[in-house]
Amino acid sequence: MDIEQRQAELIEYFVNRAGTSEGSSLGGLIVEATSHSSLFAFSEILSVPSVAELQGTEHSVYLDLLRLFAYGTLSDYKSRASCFPPLLPDQIRKLKQLTVLTLAETDKVLPYDQLMHELDVSNVRELEDFLINECMYAGIVRGKLDQLRRCFEVQFAAGRDLRPEQLGSMIQTLETWLGTSDNLLLSIQEKIKWADTMGEIDNKHRKEVEDRLEELKSSLPSRSYTL
Repeated sequence: MDIEQRQAELIEYFVNRAGTSEGSSLGGLIVEATSHSSLFAFSEILSVPSVAELQGTEHSVYLDLLRLFAYGTLSDYKSRASCFPPLLPDQIRKLKQLTVLTLAETDKVLPYDQLMHELDVSNVRELEDFLINECMYAGIVRGKLDQLRRCFEVQFAAGRDLRPEQLGSMIQTLETWLGTSDNLLLSIQEKIKWADTMGEIDNKHRKEVEDRLEELKSSLPSRSYTL
């Protein structure tokens, strides 16, 4: 089963459960979802009305926790650790994986020093083991470890949940892309039309030349030779 299909099934599973849960039981569900080894998208769970209703209640820390896993990084957690419930080891690993995805959104060459700082890793061996075992084997990134240049070259990285403030720029990017595609299509159509026209002209010219040759042949006097 590929990662996209597995993601879709898990999202549906947790969304359905969240829709019938409330209060402390939602808190437990959020901990379970953010600990799951194969789940890396959380915006659909955030959109469930019962989850949004945690805002302003005694269980609102779990809503903040879910937002952290949807949009945040390990550094975000460390800077506001007192605002969240204590993280389980599985959640810390998950947050580190999500941090790698965030870094890969903007840079395709990630220096080891930056990764060790962002992931709170003390040495290169530990970093490379994490990238191989927890990221590449998990299917969320593909890339090359360059020990000589001390960097991770990203070839593919799974996308994270869109932050609310990113939606406007994403729509603008898509609209720009659509406009460019329309212009490109129009240009291609014009070139095809030009090629068709030139083809017709070429065929007409060829026919005229052939007709002229036939006229010349027929106008030549016939001669007979006697040996």
